[in-house]
Amino acid sequence: MPDLRPIIVWLRDDLRLADHPALHAAAKTGAPVICLYVLDDTAGRPIGAAARWWLAQSLRALGKSLAVIGGSLTLRKGSAAKIIPDIARDTAAAAVYWNDIAQAPHQAVEKQLEAALVKHGVETQRFPGDLLVPPAAIRTKEGRGVRVFTPFWRRVLAMGDPPKPLPAPKALQAVPNLAGDALERYGLEPTRPDWAGGLRDNWTPGEAAARARLRDFLKTSVRSYLGNRDRPDRPGTSGLSPHLRFGEISPRQVWHAARFAADAEPALGPGVEKFLSELGWREFCRHLLFDMPELASQNLQGGFNAFPWKHDAKTLAAWQRGRTGYPVVDAGLRELWHTGVMHNRVRMVVASFLVKHLLIDWRDGESWFWDTLVDADAGSNPANWQWVAGCGADAAPFFRVFNPVLQGEKFDPDGVYVRRWVSELDGLPAKLIHQPWRATPIELASAGIELGKTYPEPIVDHARGRERALAAYAKMRKS
Repeated sequence: MPDLRPIIVWLRDDLRLADHPALHAAAKTGAPVICLYVLDDTAGRPIGAAARWWLAQSLRALGKSLAVIGGSLTLRKGSAAKIIPDIARDTAAAAVYWNDIAQAPHQAVEKQLEAALVKHGVETQRFPGDLLVPPAAIRTKEGRGVRVFTPFWRRVLAMGDPPKPLPAPKALQAVPNLAGDALERYGLEPTRPDWAGGLRDNWTPGEAAARARLRDFLKTSVRSYLGNRDRPDRPGTSGLSPHLRFGEISPRQVWHAARFAADAEPALGPGVEKFLSELGWREFCRHLLFDMPELASQNLQGGFNAFPWKHDAKTLAAWQRGRTGYPVVDAGLRELWHTGVMHNRVRMVVASFLVKHLLIDWRDGESWFWDTLVDADAGSNPANWQWVAGCGADAAPFFRVFNPVLQGEKFDPDGVYVRRWVSELDGLPAKLIHQPWRATPIELASAGIELGKTYPEPIVDHARGRERALAAYAKMRKS
């Protein structure tokens, strides 16, 4: 006779039903399933404010999806290593299943949990997590991770397609009368003030929205992805990053859907390959994090420990608020504050401006992004900042200093992006919108602009900022 004691499925960054190995395995047993999410701020880096807003919406969506198939979502807050064994004991659970997260803090909690469950005679099972390839599968001859993206991605591709995604359970049997917390108790959403209006206007969290976004992207934008992915003035990207961050869709689902689209229509092949390489960059950053858990706080290249960063709270605040006097930089930071995301090309320009033009520590920028991005990822966010700063893996050389004017003119030639987010410059013609300080007094007056009052003067001269950055880099090299 089958064991019909309940199975606990411990949910973390995998808030979906489809392609959920732990949930799939639990459902197949026919036993009652307890879908449990534990808000454990001690397991890894506590998420930022924008991501907490997303998490609340994602949990609501997951709860509704589970209810449709007969299941329910139980919420608890505290130490997962303590709460889960307590629930297992109270419900006489036979086992606890979960999907791996290849990050040191999460693995530490998993070990504590396993030790506690063994004492209660509760079985545990781990399943492949949210990666295409586990870090152990891609190592150098010395046993280290690969720190250059191109050979890393070649090795991933050489391993062939990942396993096909698993279907969502058609039905679940819940455990009745299991106490859980009300989501509202956790204070994940802002109230006084409620600054999340822009997030609500721009996003629909949840598994259904993630799958719809992927489907729409593969039907439309992937065709022009190679040409439009760097254009913030066009809807050329997938918008999947926050959905991937919270596991509302899996990398395997994205991979196979993209491959299927390219097989059905070969003309989509180049766009699909580039798109999948971006998925590969996410994978690369996660592998880096596996090898270096302190990625958000320590330079991957130790030589940068001697870099003469400036500590200037006033200048940092001007950058954060989009008041640098460089329109494309300010547009990006205002987009971030309003929507919880920033176009990827603009992220590079904005980050380069902070660490090179202003010589402010990349960790200050990474921390701001961590708090304001809905897609703030423990691997990608610090790895990308270190890449721009020149101290990370496969890093851009420090002497590569983005010119924010030329970047704006190249990727937002008509000023559409700047006009959307820096509305005070709307009256300027395209030839001036990325450098309003070159406008004549008559041109400024006709556009209703008073530099230094309605829009700031540049916080630093580009040429001077570049020279200062290169001098600081040379000083570091000497020391």
